[in-house]
Amino acid sequence: MSTSEKREPTPPPPPLPRLANCLGGDVVLRFLLLATSIVAVVVMATSMQTQVVLAGGIIPFPEYASVKFTDSPAFIYFIVGLSVAGFYAIITILASSCLVFRRFIPANVFLSLAALDAIILGVVASATGTAGGVAYIGWQGNYYIGWGPVCYIYGKFCRYIAASLSMALIASVILVILIILNTSSLYLRAPKF
Repeated sequence: MSTSEKREPTPPPPPLPRLANCLGGDVVLRFLLLATSIVAVVVMATSMQTQVVLAGGIIPFPEYASVKFTDSPAFIYFIVGLSVAGFYAIITILASSCLVFRRFIPANVFLSLAALDAIILGVVASATGTAGGVAYIGWQGNYYIGWGPVCYIYGKFCRYIAASLSMALIASVILVILIILNTSSLYLRAPKF
């Protein structure tokens, strides 16, 4: 080929499939993550109940007994874990909203989001499992070691805990969907050989 001949410029890469930029859905899911995290934290933080119970030894006497989320370290961990998830949702909503209007988004953004989503999923799942274990003992008791169920006494408190755990499970599912969305965006951007 001589220098006088001109090379044809290489054609631009084909446009990405529509699914490769799912940032609109990403932002919506992150808003749902924020909402479920806030609801779970607020419901858990407001779970408190006072009941009259019989106390004493030989001669029982009525006494007021209160139960609240601060009585269990597992419930405190639950609040902290879901608060972290809510804060993370706020940060990633802002980041994803800025990326929606960009024409080209580097693949490392999707990789970073998927990795961070997996870390937050671990935090939310462990907090939900820990609080769920304590709630189960409160609901069913453990007769082998002498712990009776308490939900028949503190029904309102247990319903609040159950609602909060349900919201946390929904937040976990949302995080799994976000991980799938970001990894599929990465997959669709990979060169096909």
